[in-house]
Amino acid sequence: MAEAVGARESQGRESQGRESQGQRSGESQEQRSGESGETREQEAGVASPTAFSPFHRGAPAAIGVPLFIVGSIALGLNFINFSPVMQVGTPIAVIFAATGLFQVISAIWCIGLGENIVASIFGIFAGFWLSYAVLVLGLLHNWWGITPAATASKTVVAADTLATTKTVELFLISWLVVIIALTVTTLRLPLAFTVLFVLVDVSLVLKLIGTIEGTQIWNTAAGIVVFAFAAIGLLIYLDTMSQAFGAKPVALGKPIQR
Repeated sequence: MAEAVGARESQGRESQGRESQGQRSGESQEQRSGESGETREQEAGVASPTAFSPFHRGAPAAIGVPLFIVGSIALGLNFINFSPVMQVGTPIAVIFAATGLFQVISAIWCIGLGENIVASIFGIFAGFWLSYAVLVLGLLHNWWGITPAATASKTVVAADTLATTKTVELFLISWLVVIIALTVTTLRLPLAFTVLFVLVDVSLVLKLIGTIEGTQIWNTAAGIVVFAFAAIGLLIYLDTMSQAFGAKPVALGKPIQR
């Protein structure tokens, strides 16, 4: 009996040993299978759940374009003297906290997706909107060493006005050069993008003339053009949302250059 019990115990231990070996073998196969699966996902460009990043999926234009539109509307209203044109700080809350910030987020998002062209566009406009906000705030609070014009001396007033004007001219000319370059280098995009960039160029030219001449009519013309490129931006946003819902894309026109 003792021999029989010992034999059964020995058989039991052998059976348990075989089961544990089978479990270890199964776990090893599962591990190898998981590793090969991860390797296949990496080779296919699919991120594993643990490596997931929100900047590796989605459509940056879904937030970048509408926030561009809202900043453009605020700027256009200021240009047409909806709020007194001398109160240049009126649209800054929208331009800085909404448009500028989310252009930066959209640019970073595009970089994560590897969309270099769109990242360049959002990055350039992020720089424009944020630098415009800093320019206006700096002039209003004398950050740039330009004394506010509210002073008794007419000579000082004239000098301060000239310094402010030259500062704004410098800003407009610098950005005009960059956005003209953007316009030329993106002619392979759908026509709506080219029209939008051309209108941005025109608005900058009109605003520059208005700054030099000191007349409201040029500022109003610039504001109207700003509304025009905001409308083109709305068309691009409709296309983005249409595709996000799985519907047909909105016609944006054929590229000028193929």
